[in-house]
Amino acid sequence: MVDPAVQNTEEFKPNLEKLKRLQQQASSVVIGGKGVPRRKKKIIHKTASTDDKKLQSSLKKLTVNHIPGIEEVNMFKDNGEVINFVNPKVQASLTSNIFAISGHSETKPLSEMLPTIMQQLGLVSE
Repeated sequence: MVDPAVQNTEEFKPNLEKLKRLQQQASSVVIGGKGVPRRKKKIIHKTASTDDKKLQSSLKKLTVNHIPGIEEVNMFKDNGEVINFVNPKVQASLTSNIFAISGHSETKPLSEMLPTIMQQLGLVSE
């Protein structure tokens, strides 16, 4: 017996007319319609407000309190940058040692923030 795979040693040559026809059909494919499986579940896109509400409810469970009167918060990173919050909303739970800082932030190099930081610490004599 001769193996059919070994027997057919001719080189594969595509049918160019059929290939062009299939490419035209593929470009005009419409998604949906008869014979298409149904979607398993509806994808719901979350907004930032829902994430914020979940965060606030989690913070409420930790009994955080709003701390008024904070005008600026600076967080120093290891790479020499400073995350600067101006007029942030600061919440804290001293029993849990948790601080939540929210608001608009800017990442600045330490060299740009150094004069204002020195002034706040009282190290600059005028």
